[in-house]
Amino acid sequence: MSQSSPRIFVAYAGGTIGMRETDDGYAPAPGYLQRRMAELPPFQAADVPTYDVYELAPLLDSSNMAPADWLRIAELIRDHHADYDGFLVVHGTDTMAFTASALSFMLQPLDKPVVLTGSQLPLAATRTDAQSNLLTSLLLLGQYADRLAGVHLFFNDRLYRGNRTTKVNADAFAAFDSPNFPPVGTAGINLDVDWDRVPTPERPARPPDVTALGGATVSAFRLFPGLEAEYLENVLAPPVQGVVLECFGSGNAPSSNEQFLAALRRATERGVVVVAVTQPLRGTADLDLYATGHALAEAGVVSGYDMTTEAALAKLYYLFEQGHPPAEVRALTQQNLRGELTPPEDVPPSLGRARRRLAGYR
Repeated sequence: MSQSSPRIFVAYAGGTIGMRETDDGYAPAPGYLQRRMAELPPFQAADVPTYDVYELAPLLDSSNMAPADWLRIAELIRDHHADYDGFLVVHGTDTMAFTASALSFMLQPLDKPVVLTGSQLPLAATRTDAQSNLLTSLLLLGQYADRLAGVHLFFNDRLYRGNRTTKVNADAFAAFDSPNFPPVGTAGINLDVDWDRVPTPERPARPPDVTALGGATVSAFRLFPGLEAEYLENVLAPPVQGVVLECFGSGNAPSSNEQFLAALRRATERGVVVVAVTQPLRGTADLDLYATGHALAEAGVVSGYDMTTEAALAKLYYLFEQGHPPAEVRALTQQNLRGELTPPEDVPPSLGRARRRLAGYR
């Protein structure tokens, strides 16, 4: 690895950023992104690190992304680890947060930076966010390749921890947020990184091991008023192994619906791991806070705390892939493995006191 001239590997998976307009709407076009980057002077500037673009085939609209595609990206990073200082994954926005969360569990140890980015409009569009997102990601990787480690997502002048992100807007350039963890860095006049929020890379770095995801059967289910228990029973039916349950508020569910709770009990007794997360963007699933949450815990549901649905799904995939029995998966789900959640002991004291006071009213 050269300190003076970092080399960046760009894995182009597809997405809006390199699309061209067709009779059927925007679609990925092989070779088009590389040609546009070669034509635009900013990408040839002296302070832009050396980069090589590897185009996955076929290019995908990210709505078509599957665990097998996560594996292709992870294996590219592993196989080129020794030859590059950092890795940029150019990806469609719709499932970018899922891929970022998955890669954070698939690659271990990860002592070099992996950044995902994309855009809301194509690079060829007259008014677009593509150039800024792509160019700034390269500059960040070039400037901080020796200090930045782990999986991150860069979008709209913000650098986020990858497994804390979720897409929050389909129309604005500020498409992503990290609701329960502050941005790792910001891009203004300077490229600033808060190093207290970044894993410290170990040296010498070695190629990461890759864990393939997708072998387990996991899913997500969103609660809604008027839910019939049979809907949930269908989601929990064999061969499912794990379910992310998107709950109301602070991890609440219809505790007066005995059929609903009975369906959960039968599933958890059978070995299904059910992880509660919150439907609101911000906050944590605290099953001790209200009686409605406590009923979930008594039915065998475990808290995912402040994990996003994307991170919780990736984590379930990963833990089952390791061969852990359900009891161990339940326990490990509640532990912070890759920076994906805030452990209860790290909750600010004032908030913790408020939770305990409310819990006394159950």
